Parts: sequence; C-alpha cells; structure tokens
Amino acid sequence: MKNFEHINAGSFAEATKELKSAGYAQPIAGGTDLVGTLKQGILPKFPDLVVNLKTIPDGAYIRDEGDQVSIGALTTLACVESDAAFAGELKAVAEAAHSVATPIIRNSATIGGNLCQDVRCWYYRYPDSVGGRLMCARKGGDQCYAVQGRNQYHSIMGGMKTGKNSCSSQCPAGTDIPGYMQKIREDNWDAAAEIIMRVNPMPMLTSRVCPHGCQTVCNQCEHGDSVSIHSVERALGDYILAHADKFYKAPATATGKKVSIVGGGPAGLTAAFYLRKAGHDVTIYEKMEEAGGVMMYGIPEYRLPKHYVRDLVKALTGMGIVIKANTEVGKDITLEEIKNASDTVLLDTGAWKQPILGIDGENLTQFGLNFLVEVKKFMSKQIGKEVLVCGGGNVAMDVALTAVRLGAQKVKLVCLEQREEMPASAEEIARAEEEGVEIFNGWGLKRVLSADGGKITGLESMKCVSVFDENGRFSPKYGDETRVFESDCIILATGQKVDTDFLGDKYKEQLKSPRGLIEVGEDRNTRAPGIYAGGDAAYGPSVAIKAIRDGGIAARSMSRYMGFPLEAPVAEHGFLKFDTEKVLVTKGAVEKDTPVGERSLSKEDSTSLTMEEAKAEAGRCMNCGCYSVNASDMANVMVALDAGIKTTGHQFKASEFFSVMHSVDLLEPGELVTEITIPKLPGYRTGYLKMRLRESIDFAVTALAYAYKEENGVIVDAKLAAGGIAPVPVRLTAAENVLIGQKKSLDLAEKAFAAAMKDASPMKENAYKLQEVKAQLIRSLEL
Repeated sequence: MKNFEHINAGSFAEATKELKSAGYAQPIAGGTDLVGTLKQGILPKFPDLVVNLKTIPDGAYIRDEGDQVSIGALTTLACVESDAAFAGELKAVAEAAHSVATPIIRNSATIGGNLCQDVRCWYYRYPDSVGGRLMCARKGGDQCYAVQGRNQYHSIMGGMKTGKNSCSSQCPAGTDIPGYMQKIREDNWDAAAEIIMRVNPMPMLTSRVCPHGCQTVCNQCEHGDSVSIHSVERALGDYILAHADKFYKAPATATGKKVSIVGGGPAGLTAAFYLRKAGHDVTIYEKMEEAGGVMMYGIPEYRLPKHYVRDLVKALTGMGIVIKANTEVGKDITLEEIKNASDTVLLDTGAWKQPILGIDGENLTQFGLNFLVEVKKFMSKQIGKEVLVCGGGNVAMDVALTAVRLGAQKVKLVCLEQREEMPASAEEIARAEEEGVEIFNGWGLKRVLSADGGKITGLESMKCVSVFDENGRFSPKYGDETRVFESDCIILATGQKVDTDFLGDKYKEQLKSPRGLIEVGEDRNTRAPGIYAGGDAAYGPSVAIKAIRDGGIAARSMSRYMGFPLEAPVAEHGFLKFDTEKVLVTKGAVEKDTPVGERSLSKEDSTSLTMEEAKAEAGRCMNCGCYSVNASDMANVMVALDAGIKTTGHQFKASEFFSVMHSVDLLEPGELVTEITIPKLPGYRTGYLKMRLRESIDFAVTALAYAYKEENGVIVDAKLAAGGIAPVPVRLTAAENVLIGQKKSLDLAEKAFAAAMKDASPMKENAYKLQEVKAQLIRSLEL
C-alpha cells in the first residue's frame, strides 16, 4: 500500500482547509474505492494525504422538511435503504441504495461518496484483467481502448471528451479535428465547416500545404494508416469555398472601429476574417499585386493552384474587407500614418528577405523564394542543366521539383539534416525523389565554386556531424570531410529573414526584438499600444497554420482592446460517436496523384477526395474520448427526481452535477458535497431497476430510475434516467415526451423506447444493452 498521512476532520470547513493545503489530498468517507486505489496502484497519481470525513459530527442525517427530504452526505447507503422517508413516493431512492453491492459495503459506503464515484471501465479500473496497466483516455492517455477492443460493458450512447485529443493538440491552431470529422460522418458539412472555421478560415489552402503533424499522432497509427486528416480537410475546404456566400458573410452590424493590417499573408487574412466578422472596418495594405503572401507567391501552382487563393481573397473582400494592393508600407505610406488613422493595427509582413550566409561566391546563387516567385521569368530563360538546391524544408522541395519541371537535366539537393531530421514533410520528400531529385543528407555549405567570368561550377560542402545541440537548439557541427557537388546553378533554400525597415524610425527600436523580429507577447501585442503582430514577422519562418493561429489570437486581442470581446463558440452538446465498422479499416484514403509523366508546373498534382470518399475516411476517425459508463446508482435516481446537490461552495441541480464524467471535476480544490435534497413527489410512483451480472456486484450493465404520475390510466408526468449506458446518467426526455398524455400500453412503451434510443450508437459487443433498456422501460410501466 502507498504511504500517506491521515487526518480525522472535525468539520467540513476543516476538511476543506486540509485538502486545499496539501500537495495532493483525497477525502475518504466510505473508502471502498480509495482503499482499492492505494492497494492496487492502478492510477498514475496517489494522494499523500487522506482526510477522513466520517469523524465530522452531524454529517449523517435524513430529515423530512415538508416539501423535500434532505440527506447528509455522510449518511450510509444502509441507512438510506431502510429509512421510512423512502418507503412511499420516493421508493426509488431506497431501491437504488439497496442495489449497491453487498450489505457490508452499504454499511460503510456513504451517499456522498457514491455520488462522487468515477466511471467504471475495465481499462480504467481493472487494467490487470485486460493485460496490465493501461493509460487510457480517462487516466490522461490518448485513447479509449474500448473503441477497438472489448466493449461489451461500455457506453451505447457515445463517449465524452477527457481533454484535448492528440491530433488537435498537435495542430498549432488547436483545430477540433474529431469534431468536424463527426459532423462529416453525419453528412452535416455546414456544421463541420463551422467547427473548422472557428480557428482556420482557409482550410482549402492549409489542407494542400500543411505538413499535417496531426496525422503522426493519430491513434489509428497503432492499427494501420493514420486517418488522412488533410484529405478530409481538403474536401471540406473545397466545399466551403464552393459555398463562399454562406461562410464568408458581411456582418449584420458595424462597430465603427477601424482596423489596419500590414501584409495580406495567412496571419493577416485570418485576422481580417475574424475582425470583419465582428463588425469592424478592416483595411489590408499589401505590397504585392495580389494578397495571399507566401500562399500566393511562394508555393508552386502544382501544389496550391492560385485560383484557390484568389477565390478566398474574393470571398473576404465580399465581406467588406478592403485590400490596398501595390502599397508598400514604409515607402508609399508610413506605419505612423496608418496607426493614426486606425484603432488597432496588425503587422503581418512575413519573411521575404534573403539571409546572408557569408560563404564565398554566395552572390552567384539564386534565392529559393525569389526563384519560386519568379518562376515565369525562369521559364523564359534557360535554367541550369545541373541544378543544386540547398535546404531540407518544404521550400527546398518546391524549388527542386520546380527545377525538374522547368527542364533541368539533373537536380540534386543537399541539406544539413539526416533524412529523419529533415523539416520537409515525408510526402514532399517522397514526391521529389519520385521525380528524380537526388538528396544528399548531412552536408553543409562551405563555398561556391566558379570558373573565370563568374560561372558557377559547383559547391564545396563539409560534412555535418550534428545539427542540434543537447538542448535541441540549432547548432550545426562539422567534421573534416569535404565534398564537391558539381552544378551550374545553385539555389539557396536555407531560410528567410524578416525585413523590419518598414517600421520607420518611430517604431523600429520600440518593436524590434534582439532576433531581428517584431517582439510580441502571448496576445500578439507589441510594446506599442494598439499595435499587434503575428506570423513570420513575429516568430520567424514557419508553416501557414502557425501564422493562422497567430492571426486568430491577434484578432481576439485586438477586438477586446477596442472594447468588443469576441464571443467564444457555443460548446457542442451530445456524446462523441464513431463508425463501428469503418473505424476498423486500416487503409487510409488519400488524393489521387497525377502520373509522374503527366505532371507540370501549371496543373495540380492531385485530385481531391469526393464528398462520399471523404465521409468514408472520416469514418475511420476513432473520435477519441472516454466510452466508459457512470458508476453511481444514486446518481441516476437524483437525475430522475430532480434532486439538488449542496457542497461547501455551491448548490447544483443533479442534472448539472452529473453532466461531467466525474462530478468532482466541477468542484473547486477542497470543495466537498455536504447534503442532497430530494423534492417530494405526492401522487407519483417511483422505482429503480438494475440489470447486473451477479447480485453481489454493484456494477450496473443497465439501470433505470423512474417516476410516474397517472390519472385515470393516463400518464400525466414521467421522469426517467438511465444508467450504465453512457459516461453520465442520461435523462430520457424524448421517451418522457412520448409517454406524457398517453395511456399505458406495450405499443406506447415501444414508441418511447425508440424515441429514447434514437441517437444510440452501440459498439460491436454491447448492442444487447438496447434490449435491456427496452425491458426495463416496459417493466417500469408495470405492463
């Protein structure tokens, strides 16, 4: 047993104080669950202090208070089942208490402890019976093992989130990936669009260029291919753009506030979308001929066709966003002038400047980003017969593939990183090699070799023995070995720098960081009030989804600064669902690639999934959460009878208290349940039905708490709450609505059951629970 301190509390106030003061403490009343935890060591965290509540005087009582019955939280279940207060109209309370385990346990277990029970699940409570200790989703792990494992005792209504999913956590913008996947499975593409656009207003672009690190942590990787998240996102993004008038609407009301954005890259366009949606006037100052930033000018057409960017920009301007193109801040207009005319300003100028590496002959090379921007110019002149690309990121891959498609006879790529360290996505690396690019890992730049007249002949490289130091920081180290790579055209794609000259004298010193970036705080605010920054300008070159995240954060901060806090999206209600058949499919569906021989610079390399194909792939999403069932029998009765739960700090309705898997998650540190109040129900017939494997085991396979009021054979009111079928007690409101106003009959019971289980989603092994619920509903009507 784990070592712990033990304190006998003299009052709830004292117990709360001790619980709050300790590093990690737990109260104990009945103690049946906690003792098992301490003995078996099944949880990852153990209390160092146990506070005994049983010593608190006057904590156990049952009082008839006229219109209600009050029960002290420390009252044992044995006292509850035998008390006369629960012999009549509140009989369901006694029956539920009697159904808990054995007399020995009921003599010890308290009603407060029973109400605060955590969920029941093999993988959570009894991992040794299924192969040893498992870190399931309820214990802080990544997944519920019941989704693809044994699940005969699990939820038939769906699961609940226990934290952020691993895929969403891996996404810089925190996209609710399982959320929109579920809506697509339901064929509700509009709802899916609303979910993704909460954090990303341009999924038709990110799906094509994002490295989708979310897929590397997908729990389906343990069973086969990851869910092809980017492919589903791409189909959803295409749907959004095809219905732009629906998703990019002008605001109904105006705030009168003026926002200026310097730079129309991903961060700037994202901020513009959310700020305009909030009713602010938004103007973007864009240096280039068209907005879009790197999406428009730095990514090849075959990977991201420009019409997608143009269509997005058209949708944004349709909202009333003004874009002043061919306007360079610092030359055509000053930042100071913009700030004086605006309530807030966002700086999103990207990273377009070529870094100086300081190697001999550097001036003879081409800058990778310029090469991509000016591809048409390169098409009109002969590119080198042998092209050498330097760099290991996606820009380098784009440059290499573009050179191949421009007609270079041979394209080689050298980079510092080893294959597994390369920042480019695995798909882009594979595509480059597929088209003949030779990749040489572990080589750094020493000097550019040239013949008389300045014609490039090659690159002398030095062996890179390590790229990062022991702390993971970029700090390349080189050995003595050198090598010459012959080439008549060298293109550097080793990174870009941020140009802050546009800030002008007034703001340059105030806003610039020691790294040469624009210094920002967590809210993307700068040291100048009202001026914000994001994307590459604030954090250096990175992926588009990080810039989009910054744009969203900045938009919320800017709107709040102007006195208009943006409302958080309405929380999703209902249980998590997954496709029990498609979740077992191990092969992912991806876009159809154009054959190598047919690829070009002007045509997209792949074709999006159809909506049906995307829906099928979304079916492979496990919708990771917890699919266990609530453990408390008393909770089901409290929900059915509309009871109240009093604590040392709050008063809850039972339906609210049991809206989360572990009710104590709603409580503040040290907060304790003190009393339960149950309204009397004159004229009602109540009861509690429970199906379990053995009478000596309290685990409900299914349970039903009911209360009926009947007049002349007609049901005038019904209150039903089911247990053992979901992570929380389920109020069967739909069934109640069917029953009220009707005479009892078997046919009526069938209709009520169908309404109650309309949204049920049984797993592979637990569909039998539906029949148990039906049987209990029929029994409750005394048919």
